[in-house]
Amino acid sequence: MRKLFVILFSGFILAWSISGLKAQQSNGEAIQEVLAAQIRLQGFACDKALKATRDSKRSRPDRSVWVLKCSNAMYRFTRAPDMAAQIKQLR
Repeated sequence: MRKLFVILFSGFILAWSISGLKAQQSNGEAIQEVLAAQIRLQGFACDKALKATRDSKRSRPDRSVWVLKCSNAMYRFTRAPDMAAQIKQLR
């Protein structure tokens, strides 16, 4: 009986961790598309969003800083509530 409980509990933990990983992947894909859309709205070119990473050293509680890599350029993107994003082209 105890062995069955351990097997079922292990299966539950494995399934839960895999579902969390998939949610993180889809969330990462969503944020890079959101950032790319906002960059395009502000007049910058981003043909295809490849990767978005949060810059934890430059971010603050009231302001998040992201680095967005597009197929044609790379941008540092600062987002603050109720303000336009500050965008700097890195390359």
